Amino acid sequence: MPRIIPVAVLAASTVLALQAQAPRNIPPAMSKAPKYGYTVVRSYPHDPKAFTQGLEFFGGFLYEGTGQKGRSAVRKVELETGKVVQEERLHPQYYGEGITISQGKLFQLTWQDRTGFVYDAKTLKFIRNFSYFGEGWGLTHDPLNLIMSDGTSTLRFLETTRFQERRRVKVTDAGVPIERLNELEWVRAEVWANVWETDYIVRVSPKDGRVVGWIDLKGLQSGPAVKLPPDAVLNGIAYDAQSDRIFVTGKLWPRLFEIRVK
Repeated sequence: MPRIIPVAVLAASTVLALQAQAPRNIPPAMSKAPKYGYTVVRSYPHDPKAFTQGLEFFGGFLYEGTGQKGRSAVRKVELETGKVVQEERLHPQYYGEGITISQGKLFQLTWQDRTGFVYDAKTLKFIRNFSYFGEGWGLTHDPLNLIMSDGTSTLRFLETTRFQERRRVKVTDAGVPIERLNELEWVRAEVWANVWETDYIVRVSPKDGRVVGWIDLKGLQSGPAVKLPPDAVLNGIAYDAQSDRIFVTGKLWPRLFEIRVK
């Protein structure tokens, strides 16, 4: 008999998985985009109860947005120890999703409430909320815009004061839409995105949505002692631009990894 899980505690993407067919092959069979592997530079402790939805590196700390109703929060975390040094919890009605930090502010999406929140990045003091159309999944930013995903193949670019949509791109590889784009990060003028329920990060040109590369992270969280629940999937990319470091983790993972793409 399948395991019965109350809908109230399911991840946004988990609910969709129960309703949808299996995703297409990733990367697409006709893809000519470069494929990359990885090496682990170092691993760090990560809260195994954190349902990671968004990850950022800012001011020497990791910032993490977590999901699930009644457990959603934004938190400031020591990289070396995994210790949570500051946390702001969302009202239990909200299901937290992606975060990003821009212009001294931390922006956070929610799943189906069409509501986002703005905090002071240093203090996590609440500033205001904002509205957007559709579902909220991943969030990052370029020098001028917020960039959000909604579980489809579309990336939307929003201005940062009134949050109006400026433009959008459809992410494709060999003519195939790459759907289920989840957590996002701006890395060296590219958008990197977790593709939900896969071990891949897709590298995207923000200009036209063209896939410029795939990073295969199979085996990153593995080993005989690692037993994770089914929804503990890869999700979380943070970039330390000053030191050119890339960090990745997953929902409910006990470790966070600094990796080098090869």
